[in-house]
Amino acid sequence: MVGSCVAALLATAAGTAYAVDNLPPNQPLVQDLQSGGKPCATGDDTPYVSAPPRLSAVLYDPEEDNQPSESSPISGEFEAWWTDAAGVKQQRTYTTVTLSSGSRLYWTMPNDIPANTVVSWHVRANDGKATSPWSDEGDGSVCSFVYDDVSPEKAAITSPEYPNPEDVFWVDGVGVYGHFTMDSPSDDVVSYTYGFLGGPYGTVSAARPGAPVTIPYLPLSAGPKSLTVRAIDRSGRSSGESRYDFNVQAGRAPVARWKLDDPADSGSAAAESGTAARAGTGVTFGGPAPTGTTATATVGLDGSDHAFLTPDAPATDIRKTFAVSAWVRPAETDRNMTVLSQDADGAPGFDLGLRHQDSGPAWSFTIGGAQVSGGAPETGEWAHLLGLYDAETGKARLYVNGHEAGTAADATPADAAGAFQIGRALGAAGYGDQWHGDIGDVQVHDRVVVPDEVAELAYRKPKLLGHWSLENATDGVSPEQSDGAPLRLGAGASIYRGSDSSCIPDIDPDCTYVPPPLVGDGHLLLDGESGYAVADGPVVDTGDSFTLGVVVRLADSEPAHPMTVLSQAGEHTDAFKVRYEPSTHTWQLVMPEKDEAGAPEKVVSQIVVADGGEGQGHRLAVVYDDATDTIKLYVDGYTNAQATASLPNGWHSTGALQIGRARSGDGWGEYLHGDVDEVQAYSGALRDRDVLGLGHGTDPCLC
Repeated sequence: MVGSCVAALLATAAGTAYAVDNLPPNQPLVQDLQSGGKPCATGDDTPYVSAPPRLSAVLYDPEEDNQPSESSPISGEFEAWWTDAAGVKQQRTYTTVTLSSGSRLYWTMPNDIPANTVVSWHVRANDGKATSPWSDEGDGSVCSFVYDDVSPEKAAITSPEYPNPEDVFWVDGVGVYGHFTMDSPSDDVVSYTYGFLGGPYGTVSAARPGAPVTIPYLPLSAGPKSLTVRAIDRSGRSSGESRYDFNVQAGRAPVARWKLDDPADSGSAAAESGTAARAGTGVTFGGPAPTGTTATATVGLDGSDHAFLTPDAPATDIRKTFAVSAWVRPAETDRNMTVLSQDADGAPGFDLGLRHQDSGPAWSFTIGGAQVSGGAPETGEWAHLLGLYDAETGKARLYVNGHEAGTAADATPADAAGAFQIGRALGAAGYGDQWHGDIGDVQVHDRVVVPDEVAELAYRKPKLLGHWSLENATDGVSPEQSDGAPLRLGAGASIYRGSDSSCIPDIDPDCTYVPPPLVGDGHLLLDGESGYAVADGPVVDTGDSFTLGVVVRLADSEPAHPMTVLSQAGEHTDAFKVRYEPSTHTWQLVMPEKDEAGAPEKVVSQIVVADGGEGQGHRLAVVYDDATDTIKLYVDGYTNAQATASLPNGWHSTGALQIGRARSGDGWGEYLHGDVDEVQAYSGALRDRDVLGLGHGTDPCLC
């Protein structure tokens, strides 16, 4: 008794009291046990494994028996058992290495473990002095697994919409969903991995082991396609690859289309497909068409009760997938107006048009209680609208000028077998929300119009306004390629032509190498003090979409001040300027929001090291897209997020296009020291792929 008290006192004097008697390790917990990385389970939840598994357990020794400097060593004792084909119980045991408390300890099962047999196991901890209870004692549970040594059979693939080319070679088509069923003969398949050529890729689970699986696929482009599939069984084993080839043709034509380009004295609109549409007396044919499109004329609607066109029949079944689209130009934006709708019971089954909201006007597509809104309608400005209902996904979507607007919404369409309407919508009191403005090229599709098709429908081909190659000048005037307005060279500007003959100093030591021009036979050379070139007036309408391209090389490696390569001024400030900012080593596009001195500016930029008079320079491009209210700066054909910004309201400038300088107070400044070539100007916004063609001496194909 005295000895025990002394021992306790000595332990307390050292700072901590410790129990002298050893405590047995803790019983292993079921949640800390795994069979081949899968959680411990048994019965119907028994996991299947594809190889003799590595069993594992996290084992603990009570902290009370820890002594200073001790690591609580612990090992695991595993037992596994099963009944063989003869009905005889078999058993294996294994003791692990010794590790510290809290470690995961492992036993890799021997290769003689039978396949397709339930193997059960448990484990206990041993600290060298005592053992814990087995993991299945008391509230614990035995663990089980089944070793599956056979891979599943390949899956068969079928599709009613897209049969194999041996049956039907070309099948309709882009924007039409196909459904592909994958079915392996093996009854233990629980999932399938799949991949379509070009995507999508994924894994889909079976409703129950062995059940077939069907997935939808929406072709986004025409041409040969393929689907590859592997069946995965419950052990994780994979079958061989199955491949299914099919050919998708182009998307089918609209089920109804009214180009609305009928003669001015027409009383109805002819249908390219579908039924001709009679016109109310508030409709005027022969109106202007949006430039750069295939449309040649439109109709004007005066917003009265008589402003409508209708075929007096439905155009499509809106309970199924459909899309409706049109070119529109509102004459006002301060009230609700409908472009397209289809009658239902006292209400429109869908409504595509303009909605006046507290935040301002917005384009809108409404169907089945869902409304998608976006974009910013402007009086007198053309826009292309497309409303889409995808019955496969149940989603309604709105596209404005080729880009998705708003957020797709879940919709459940009602039966709307009434007449299709252009320019009005049915309400409880009759027709209302009549359109005031212009409408052109109405189309109705009975399929998904995919994003590339939407962009093509909304595409407005830019028009070349001028291309100055700057290869020569006569009396200080450099011509435009198509005999348009020339550029006039100011003091400090000249045309550099390079050498007329080849010169290789290594071969002819008496010749002096003269570097070639940037592009073609010449370029504009600016002295950085007074050099510039100027057009006779504004070249691009900065209040509408425009594109400018230029090739430029800076003469200095460390410019002392900002230098402008392109600008066009308004009355009080530049509408835009493209300049090099040496403090940040960037090319910048600067566009003030208003024609006011000191107005807030939108600035986008890309980092580029100054040339120092060497190399082939950089191809810069400015794109303002009024339809999407964005500005972009491209360098060598590419842009990025830092070089893109929103500019909701561009304004019209009246000043001349300047090459090599910008406004500075009441005069000019930011003169560029370097070389300039291939100035190109377009009305309209070039697409990314078209911008790549700028600056190479020819005009890109805007196909």
